[in-house]
Formats: sequence, C-alpha cells, structure tokens
Amino acid sequence: MVWCIPDCYRCIIFNHSTINTITKMKSRISMPFVLLGLLFSGGIIPHVQSQNQLSLARIKYNGGGDWYSSKTSLKNLIAFCNKELGTHFQPQEKVVEVGSEDIFQFPFCFLTGHGNIIFSNQEAENLRNYLIAGGFLHICDNYGLNDYIRREMKKVFPELEFLEIPFNHPIYQQRFPFPNGLPKIHEHDGKRPQGLGIVYKGRLVCFYDHESDLGNGWEDAEVYNDSEEIRLLALRMGANLVHFALTAPQ
Repeated sequence: MVWCIPDCYRCIIFNHSTINTITKMKSRISMPFVLLGLLFSGGIIPHVQSQNQLSLARIKYNGGGDWYSSKTSLKNLIAFCNKELGTHFQPQEKVVEVGSEDIFQFPFCFLTGHGNIIFSNQEAENLRNYLIAGGFLHICDNYGLNDYIRREMKKVFPELEFLEIPFNHPIYQQRFPFPNGLPKIHEHDGKRPQGLGIVYKGRLVCFYDHESDLGNGWEDAEVYNDSEEIRLLALRMGANLVHFALTAPQ
C-alpha cells in the first residue's frame, strides 16, 4: 500500500529495500490548494492508495504541436523504473491536459513534441500551481519545440529563466551517476546536450533536456535503431529524473 499526502499528491511507491518516504504537508501551501487537496484526497488525513493506481503522465497541450510523439517512450521508462528503482507504476502512461485538475494526481509529468505549443492563462496558472506545490515537469525537445516552450514557460514563471543545471546537481547523482551531465542521444543540430531547469525558491521544478532527446532514447528499439548503450543511457537518465521527482526535499 502507499500513502498519499494532499500537498501535491507526491506518492512514494518504492519497495522497502529502496525508499519508503512520505512527503509531509508544507506550511507554505496556500489555503486554496489545501482545499483542492481535500477535493482529491477526501480529507487532510492521509489515505491509503493501491500501488497500481500511480502513473506517470504525458501532458496534452494546444497549439498544433504533436504532444503525442515518442509514443512508446513512457511505457519503456515505466518498465525500467519498475525494474531498476523498485517502483510499482502502472505499465501504461496516463494523458492529462495541462489545464486539468487531474494533473495533481501525478508526481511526474512528461511534455514533448516538435512544434507549436500554447498555454492559456488558466493552463499556465494551473501548471504553476502544480509545480509550486511539489509536482515535477520533464520537458523533452523532440526537435522543433525549443522556441515555443520557452515562450510558454514564461507565462508559467514570468519571473524565472531556464538555467543550465550544473553537473554536480543531485539530479545527475541519483541511482545512476552522470558526472558529465546530460547524455547525447540524438544529434538534432549537432550541438552539445544541455540540461536546463527552472528553479523555484531553491527547488528544481522543471527539467528541460535540450539537444539530447531523452524521449527518443526511451522508444522501442526498432523505432530509431539506437544502440543498446545509447538506449540504456537515456533510460538511466530518465530514471534519475523520476527518482529525483519522488524524493527531492520540498
């Protein structure tokens, strides 16, 4: 069984041999969000939720971009995390719209695509509330997303910028060490891979892999015919992101 706490529904579902952590409510959570927590959890008292109810989510957005690209990525990352981290995620991803209250059910959300993306004011506010409350967003530039996602994330955090994450950051030092930072999975423009992030009050709330394309590296082997070495690098870095999202201090 697993405990859910309504400050952001960050459910920790590792085996006892790995991690058994419960995220506690933080005093900084606003009253409207606590009330939203009541709506989802049925009360302030933590409730027990079956392990197989927890999933990783793909963000569905407007604007015309292919939010559904890298179709086999998340299921393979989920399988890898369940095997290597001892998690018990549902084997299939869930799809959640960026403006939906359902986003608060997921500790980790994945956003990818090749083209345009547009957040309405309501969607930007919803995503901001989710991230401030403890959620985590992984953005994967599947080539062609960069200009649009930078523009839209300024709606979410107008006061913040994407910063390059230093190689000694904990996100590169989780279960699988990456002393040289983000691995290069696909060439794109031939530039070096960059792990970029948005840091809110000292906490990394959004990780953006640019010129890397982790999501493509998680795809079924026959999709891109990447080597097993490359696929393993991508999956290990993805597992680090998930591990960080579930265990990083709030």
